[in-house]
Amino acid sequence: MASDAWISSSMPYLRPVEGGQGDAWGEEAAARGRRGTQRVLHAGEVPAPAVVARLLGLEDGDTVVVRRRIMYLDEQPCELTDSYYPAHIAAGTGLAGTAKIRGGAVALLAELGHVGRRVREDVTARMPDAQVRELLRTGAEEPVLCLERVMLDANERPLQADLITMPAQRQRLRYELRMG
Repeated sequence: MASDAWISSSMPYLRPVEGGQGDAWGEEAAARGRRGTQRVLHAGEVPAPAVVARLLGLEDGDTVVVRRRIMYLDEQPCELTDSYYPAHIAAGTGLAGTAKIRGGAVALLAELGHVGRRVREDVTARMPDAQVRELLRTGAEEPVLCLERVMLDANERPLQADLITMPAQRQRLRYELRMG
């Protein structure tokens, strides 16, 4: 792994941003003396892909809201992030638009009465297709890490599913769990 790999923890992205202003990605990067930005490629209602339907407990093709983004670290693409929400939660809200969400998506979900209480993540690795290589600016022989995340409320109802793709050589995932 490259010594300049970005070490990422999921926790900052599972809580509303303090003060409700910026975004967790930009704040995390700034705290490390770096610049984190993002570009929304698409937002709106789409039929749920099979993996999203599974994560959100829906039928294949049910309507969901997606926010598809490219995350940048110091102007270099470092992550493709697709966040999906059940349509009954997100349709007609800021989650369905391309504008920046004040305090982040988790803050907006909380304002709408949907608070995450548990998160499940699965990480796999694969070789990317040509489109992913182009978007992440990686070479043909560079694998990617794929993170599937689902956030559940106190009643175990899925609120959000994320499909995240990262260049493996530029990323290190860190999990810290409190015991006892």
